[in-house]
Amino acid sequence: MSPQTLTITIDPAAAEAPFEQVRTQIADQARDGGLPVGYKLPTVRGLADELGLAANTVAKAYRALETDGVIETRGRNGSFVAAAGDAADREAAAAAEAYARRAHRLGLDRHAARTAVEDALRAAYGADA
Repeated sequence: MSPQTLTITIDPAAAEAPFEQVRTQIADQARDGGLPVGYKLPTVRGLADELGLAANTVAKAYRALETDGVIETRGRNGSFVAAAGDAADREAAAAAEAYARRAHRLGLDRHAARTAVEDALRAAYGADA
């Protein structure tokens, strides 16, 4: 992939739904620098036509990316890659803070709270997390 070129491949045989394949590939390219901050994404309809997908499928991926802070939509001007690292870091910190407060209210000690987080990380990232 050359810099500033969106490349998405949909595998119809994959277990992952097409919208999730679109979401994952755009997020990965934005986070690894393949798509720089400010990069203008294709329109929903344009990308859907290019990939042979329904417009609603691409729209669902774009909405998830916007919720995750990876892209921002500027009305009729289109959708652009956002500074995802900052948004992701802020959201992760807020989630961690909320978890810590909830674990404390539940009466878990630090060790039990930390163990629950490690178990969740292993489940999400694999055994090596």
